[in-house]
Amino acid sequence: MRPAFFADVTFDSRPAWMGRNSNGSMATFQTLPGFREFYPGALARRNHIFRLWRQAARTFGFAEYDAPVLEPLELYKTKSGDEIEAQLFTFTDKGGREVALRPEMTPTVCRLVGEKAATLKRPIKWFSIAEFYRYERMQKGRGRCFHQFNADLFGEPGPEAEIELIALLVQCLCVFGLTEQDFYVRLSDRNLWFFYLEALGFDEPRTRALLVAIDKHEKLGDDAFKGYTEVYGSIDSRIKDKMLALTQVRNFEHLEQLIEGAFKELAKGETGEKLNNRLADWKKLLGGLEAMGLARFVEVDLGVVRGLAYYTGFVFEAFDRKGELRALAGGGRYDNLIGKLGYADLPAVGFAIGDMTFDLLIEQRGLMPKFVEAVDVYAVIGGEAERRAAFADIAALRAAGRSVEYPLKEVAFGKQFKLAADSGAKLALIYGGDELARGVVKLRDLTERSEREVSRAQVVAAVREFFAGGG
Repeated sequence: MRPAFFADVTFDSRPAWMGRNSNGSMATFQTLPGFREFYPGALARRNHIFRLWRQAARTFGFAEYDAPVLEPLELYKTKSGDEIEAQLFTFTDKGGREVALRPEMTPTVCRLVGEKAATLKRPIKWFSIAEFYRYERMQKGRGRCFHQFNADLFGEPGPEAEIELIALLVQCLCVFGLTEQDFYVRLSDRNLWFFYLEALGFDEPRTRALLVAIDKHEKLGDDAFKGYTEVYGSIDSRIKDKMLALTQVRNFEHLEQLIEGAFKELAKGETGEKLNNRLADWKKLLGGLEAMGLARFVEVDLGVVRGLAYYTGFVFEAFDRKGELRALAGGGRYDNLIGKLGYADLPAVGFAIGDMTFDLLIEQRGLMPKFVEAVDVYAVIGGEAERRAAFADIAALRAAGRSVEYPLKEVAFGKQFKLAADSGAKLALIYGGDELARGVVKLRDLTERSEREVSRAQVVAAVREFFAGGG
């Protein structure tokens, strides 16, 4: 079932802002293609997801932050890679500055941390939930505006940081009731890819371009290399076969054999110290995840390289087991980005989960609750005198934190009880002429169909007692 906020986009000769109302009549405005509005039911779904993400992050000791939605264009031009740059919403503001709506959070959080790094306690563990904008082709699970949960850990150069981040990623999914039967995390290593491609004779610009192609190869096949060949020319078929063979590494034993064999052979007699150190990092990372009981969620997969230019080491992505959806989450190490922004270098690892694909997954698995808009109390009111008396109690109950509704205009008593039932309230307060004359209010339990009277002075206490008892 399609989530309430995921709307079909239709194309016709009308301007983009025009559409039709639900009754077929011409509407003056409609949401821009790829953007979303959240009616109350859809917003309740979104808030549910955000609440559980926040809960997971805080149990890991991450602190929440926020940042501007508009940033200097230069922040993204050389920091995120060509693919992101092509998707930017950009314009020149009234001050003559080139600016962009943020397409991701990583460059921004690096700027924030870089500014205050000297005063921040290490490791720095931050998270955010924010909206982002990319002008890209719309499809299932992808729009031009979307929300992401972002978590980043700064100041830890070893795989201990990846252990913590991958553990948090798993928790962010499991807290909804998902299990290893629903999703898995694919773990790879750009360091190994850089070594391998450079050993095959590719310089750094070509290596980076090839990694972009390899990132797309799973979806596009050989068409993924068109961008590379247009710039750098054809690739020898034997070299290409060697590259694609690396994408088929699917377990640690295969990876270990590759490092001990083909990688060291390509090193042409070098000591292989860097390779030995990298193998030790792999063992520490996988061992730590196993000790946390998370090994069942994680699979070695060198076919994952991540397309963004700033990644420098381990990278990972989460996918649904059925393979029906886009990636649920992705991230990795980006040790050089803060330095590229002009600040002192600081090691960093982070990941992001997108809300649109994730919502589809928990809907498919039947894990999205049914949200009912309900109030706690409904006040059933007789005439004007009763209304004035009820208003004082209504105000007191709302000040005490209870949600209360009442008919804004005079409505027949019988109809008010139907309104009370429709509101979802568990308790009705009845203010009739007889009750007013005796200085009491009648409390009706709308679930049990029972009633009792309390004095006007005891209304707030009685309501508190009712809900404290599970009413």
